[in-house]
Amino acid sequence: MSKTTPGVEPSEEATETLLSHLIELRDRVLRMFIAVLVVFLILFPFANQLYTFLADPLMAHLPEGTSMIAIEVAAPFLIPFKLTLLLAVAISIPYLLYQLWAFIAPGLYQHEKSLAAPLVASSTILFYLGMAFAYFVVFPLIFAFFTAAAPEGVDVMTDISRYLDFVILLFIAFGIAFEMPVATILLVTLGATTTEKLAAKRPYVIVGVFLVGMVLTPPDIISQTLLALPMWLLFEVGLILARIMERRKAQEAGAEDADDPDGPDGPDDPDGGPGGDAGDGPEPGDAGPHGGDPAAAREKSSAKSSAAKKPSGTRRPDPAARAGYTPLSEAEMDAELDRIEAEAEARRDRPSGGDTEAGSTDTPDEPGSDRR
Repeated sequence: MSKTTPGVEPSEEATETLLSHLIELRDRVLRMFIAVLVVFLILFPFANQLYTFLADPLMAHLPEGTSMIAIEVAAPFLIPFKLTLLLAVAISIPYLLYQLWAFIAPGLYQHEKSLAAPLVASSTILFYLGMAFAYFVVFPLIFAFFTAAAPEGVDVMTDISRYLDFVILLFIAFGIAFEMPVATILLVTLGATTTEKLAAKRPYVIVGVFLVGMVLTPPDIISQTLLALPMWLLFEVGLILARIMERRKAQEAGAEDADDPDGPDGPDDPDGGPGGDAGDGPEPGDAGPHGGDPAAAREKSSAKSSAAKKPSGTRRPDPAARAGYTPLSEAEMDAELDRIEAEAEARRDRPSGGDTEAGSTDTPDEPGSDRR
């Protein structure tokens, strides 16, 4: 929950941004509603034929002389109407997802967009495949089992409203079950788990899919098994695809490392470049070949020689031999700090050029020096 300072109103720019987002959301929702309405109006004249097509798997296994019944007064009209509306929503799912994607896509990063688009498309296709699997494979088997299991003297005459509720439940259950590859790939991609951990937990996954099948399907072993087995197979498919994605990412990372072996900062330059010993190069105020402070030069050379005489075990290894961002060890860090302190002490002990008096310029020059 965001906290705001009492008495402070949001800026005009923030208010306009919020209003623009709300207006865009309203337009997207209105387009979604219009799309569903258009599809519904196209399908409504064929509502009774659509229900007959949906009831074919059950009607094919009903005994001779029996049929489906309607026990409510308005059921012969409302049930086909309900089926047509649900079918219009199912057909409009790609357009509905597109509108939702168009609303949230501007707020996503490029890598998030590249991941979300194929996941949304594949999940929609898999949901349709789950519904088709339920209608063409599951319905004939379970309805044949149910009608054959009826006791003698019992006429199987199913109510049209309860039949519609039953098949909608199975459509949703199998549509969600077929999303198993998408869920597996998404978990691995987000780093929530790895393919090795999922493969190690395969026995628990098998038990879990049978439990899900028991909850989402009617209380019979056939529909439970027909839901659990595809879920298990789709889990294995998602595991294989996740491993392929991991290998591809590893190959891309290896190719990037091969293109830039020294990392983004480049190799260390031992002659005073980035990461090298900057103290070895000339510094402002150092003595040149023709004059300067000889005492400061001697102190600087002694500091360098003392730093060079440190044991080899504490010397910093060649940075080119360390790939990437390998951190320094404690011994390397201590050696680096000692070197920096020695250089700082040498600079503090060196007299500055401005401390010499003006009369010192009258001293005779050393032999061999050029008087300027």
